[in-house]
Amino acid sequence: MRILFASSECMPFIKTGGLADVAGTLPKAMAELAKENEIRVILPKYRRIPEKFRYNMRHVFDTWIHLGWRSQYLGIDEYVLDGVTYWFVDNEFYFGGDYVYGEGDFETERFCFFCKAVMESLPRLGFMPDVIHCNDWQTGWIPLLVRQYGIRPDYSGIKTVFTIHNLRFQGIGSRMFVDDLLALGQDALDRIEYSGGASAMKAGLMYCDRITTVSPTYAHEILTPEYGETLDCVLRDRAGDLCGILNGISTTLYDPMTDREIAVNYDKDSLEGKEKCKKALLRELGLAEDTSRPLVAVISRLTDQKGVDLISWLLPKIMNEGAQAVVLGMGDRHYEELFGRLSWENPSFAFRCEMNDALSRRIYAGADIFLMPSRFEPCGLSQMLALRYGCIPVVRETGGLADTVKPYNKFENSGNGFSFCGYSFNSFDFVTELALELFRDKERWHDMVVRAMECDFDWRVSAGKYLDLYRGVIGRWA
Repeated sequence: MRILFASSECMPFIKTGGLADVAGTLPKAMAELAKENEIRVILPKYRRIPEKFRYNMRHVFDTWIHLGWRSQYLGIDEYVLDGVTYWFVDNEFYFGGDYVYGEGDFETERFCFFCKAVMESLPRLGFMPDVIHCNDWQTGWIPLLVRQYGIRPDYSGIKTVFTIHNLRFQGIGSRMFVDDLLALGQDALDRIEYSGGASAMKAGLMYCDRITTVSPTYAHEILTPEYGETLDCVLRDRAGDLCGILNGISTTLYDPMTDREIAVNYDKDSLEGKEKCKKALLRELGLAEDTSRPLVAVISRLTDQKGVDLISWLLPKIMNEGAQAVVLGMGDRHYEELFGRLSWENPSFAFRCEMNDALSRRIYAGADIFLMPSRFEPCGLSQMLALRYGCIPVVRETGGLADTVKPYNKFENSGNGFSFCGYSFNSFDFVTELALELFRDKERWHDMVVRAMECDFDWRVSAGKYLDLYRGVIGRWA
């Protein structure tokens, strides 16, 4: 099979969220699992991509393409990493700014260009895929364009899979503007209409051959008005083409036994190393170097979706009871300011207003408890990484959190974390207190940490499910 993975971001080149982790690890896992398949990844060539990558790309071709009445430059550069070929859509007008995502009409135009550039590049690259795997609204125009380009023989066999990573962001633009850019026609515009505009997310859902999302529970949740973001009717109509495949992580990249970013390497049989990581982290954060006190961590975008309102209420309470805490992340200004003030006022609290992968690993390795009380969570990778490093998660039972964190049962001494259902401070406070209580029982806490580190969320299983999905959609079973 020939598979093209289209994404607006991809590790290690550019990252704002979990989509980049998926785009950077899933294609590699699929390539390792089935070497006979040809897998390529395509994404924009942002100015923010580090120079060590930008200056070592190979230029493949350049041309000009039409975007409505506009004639726009299109270049394709190539970079090969770990056996996977990455193609970068080059256009300084659209991707030369010092940002990844913007807003307004120009954001609509940027990703209309990207989607059309993908389609126009295929014959010039000599790569006509069996499947184009699209991800979130930024690639939502591709399934629709595939239907339009399908009148040409070289495009007629292409199938599309569309993955929802977060249904809340839908890429809504003006109907007239989108039609001006892509010449979609009245019938298509009527089908993708949303609140008087045109929705890229809806275009992906309406015109793709299969829909996936990033956890089984989220696949069920988005069929309901509560989680469907007003597209639940569309999704229910296509429920037979929808499935949830749990995201994975790279257990090679994130391995406490080999990770060079943490103070001491360890595994489930040498947890004294985690204790040393905790002491080193406390020193780095300027907190009291008392490892007998629980260290509670948050690594997150600071938004209401992530339950940061609950976290901001809880942290002062548990610190007054003897815990120490650290928050790493950026987001809504009022949360950044709130945690900034708290770090000045409370010597038991550290706040780092940044996105820092190396520091996040040291926090996973050194912290005891990880808080993730999301309002909704399509999948979530942070709880998987916390488990990988033996940091016990406290989560709300939603989306991928419900699929990965199994609640502690004190009678059976089982489970790998703590969870609660209703979105309320009392529920969150109650289960966090249970986690803090178990922390004081060193023998049972040790058992919990071992169970957490034994969890396997490697991409192997999910990559195999995606390959089966591709075979099914093109009717080619191995």
